[in-house]
This record gives sequence, C-alpha cells and structure tokens, in this order.
Amino acid sequence: MRALEVSEPWGPDQIRIVEREDPKPGPGEVLVRMKAVSLNYRDLLMINGMYNRGAAISGTITPFSDGCGIVEAVGPGVTRVQPGDRVSTLFFQGWTSGRATVEKLLTSLGSPIPGAGRELAVFSQEGVSKVPDFLTDEQVSTLACAALTAWRGLFEDARLEPGDTVVLQGTGGVSIFGLQFAKAAGYRTVVTSSSDEKLSRAKALGADVLINYKTTPDWSKPVRAATGGVGADFVMEVGGAGTIQQSLKAVRIGGHVAIIGVVSGAGEGVNPAQLIGNNARLQGLSVGSREMFEAMCRAIDLHRISPVVDKVFPFTEVRAAFEAMRAGEHFGKIVLTF
Repeated sequence: MRALEVSEPWGPDQIRIVEREDPKPGPGEVLVRMKAVSLNYRDLLMINGMYNRGAAISGTITPFSDGCGIVEAVGPGVTRVQPGDRVSTLFFQGWTSGRATVEKLLTSLGSPIPGAGRELAVFSQEGVSKVPDFLTDEQVSTLACAALTAWRGLFEDARLEPGDTVVLQGTGGVSIFGLQFAKAAGYRTVVTSSSDEKLSRAKALGADVLINYKTTPDWSKPVRAATGGVGADFVMEVGGAGTIQQSLKAVRIGGHVAIIGVVSGAGEGVNPAQLIGNNARLQGLSVGSREMFEAMCRAIDLHRISPVVDKVFPFTEVRAAFEAMRAGEHFGKIVLTF
C-alpha cells in the first residue's frame, strides 16, 4: 500500500509517496481502507516542521488527522465496529470522554501517532467512530478536527442561548462549521473575511452580518454597532496575536472568546486590564473527545448539515493541496482522495 511521508528538512517539497507493507490489526485494533483525508492548518505547520505537541518533530511522520475510511478487518476483542462499517478517524485516539489530560492530548494523529495519510491504516477501535450515512466520504473526512473544534467551542465550553450573537473569524473550515452549527442552534452570526466574494458565499449559508476586515480593520466597531453597542456573546478567535485585541473589543461584558488558532501569528496580544474590565472569558481549546464527536454527529444527522468541501485533490497531488491552503484560496475545507 502507498503512504505519505515527510521528514527533515521539511516543507511541501519533502512530501513523498512511499510503498509499505499492508498492515494487519492486532487485539483491539481495526484495519481501515482510507477513502479521503482533509487538510487543517495544523497539517501545514506539521509538514514545515513547526508543529509541537510536547516535543520537537523529528524523524519521519505520516501526516493528517482527519480521515474517512471503510473497516476492512478487525482484530481480536473488537466490538465497536465491524468490517464494512464506514468510520471517521478521531483526532485524539485516546480521549474518549471526560476532561482533557496531558496523556489524552498526546494521542493525536499525525504527531505523535502516525496519521491517516495512507491507503491502509491500523487504528485502535477506540480511535474511530461511525458517521452519518447521508454524508459523502469527502464530507466525513472534514469532521474530526475542524467540525469538532467548532462544536466544542459553541456547545461544550460556551454558555449560549438562541438569539445570542456569535462572531466567526474568516471562512476556513472551523469558522464555516461554526456558521452552520450556529444557524442550526438559532444564534445570530457575524462573519469576517478579507474577501467580499467569500462573504457573499457566507451569506448564502445564512450569515446575518458581514464584515470585510481588510477594508474595516477596526472590525469590532461594526460588531458593536450590530449588537446595539453591547458586543458579541461569543467570538471564535482564529487569528492569534493579529486579531485578539479586536476580539476583546468586540465581545460583550461577560462574553466568551474561544481561542482556536494562530493563523496571523503567535505572540503577546492580550491586555489583562481590558480582559478584567469586560469580565470576558478566554478559553483555549484543542478539538475534543470521542463523546463530543458522537454528540456532534447526532446533531449533524438530525439537521442534515452538509460540510462545505471547496477543493478536492487526488492524494498524489498533495503538494498542490497544501499550496492552495497556504494561499488561502479555500472556503471551507480542502480534501485529498485515495
């Protein structure tokens, strides 16, 4: 079987397609024939040797955490799935439920555990989950990280009610899932983007307020104007140091800012006095548990929420897919198929 590999000196040009022996499942394991994987910003960092989960990346990695596949065989003692089941990989192979711990967070696919970028892969039965039948393989492959991150931010960590206002930064995978979930829950949605064309597409998905942050860099002002001066109840913060100050200005007193990304750069950006003054809550989050994933899938099935897949490449064109992500060409998700 074929697999994707990358190693030092890192970078998209270092991604290789290699031949490996077909793996076999051991006790408690399942063999999955992968159908599709989706790209996350984490993967872009990873192939460039910049992702760190407890230790510096070294040696050779198989990237990608988010995949869809068909169970081909199961090892002794497997009861959760059977051959023929279609499943999603889970971002954290060892976080089934309960609170996050260091041990649970060190079970992420891609690093330190070899990822889903291979035609055949063996996973723990605890690290896969069945998925809604109405979704395509490509759509299923977008759920493990981007969808679950948005779900946890909105429904597990925040305390929101129908009619509340949520700000979703950008039009990448997490934010577009956030828009779809928020509309299903009856929240008022504000979407920011540097592209009017992407804002138009967000409006077609139900966005209520559209802000071009390139033409309106002080975008917290129209957020406050749209909320009668009160501010947003929730902000999905994906930018990092480049956007956190605007998020703090946009959120209401006692509101919630979910910090899920640093696409505009890391660094010092939080003013403690401002945070104290508006009594806001900042919470970092990294994906979620299998229990959260399965709750999310039930909601997706009930509301028939279709993930937005913008670009699809065969896995042999993985470099082109990463270039599309690096250039910010996508609206929603980029997917590779096997």
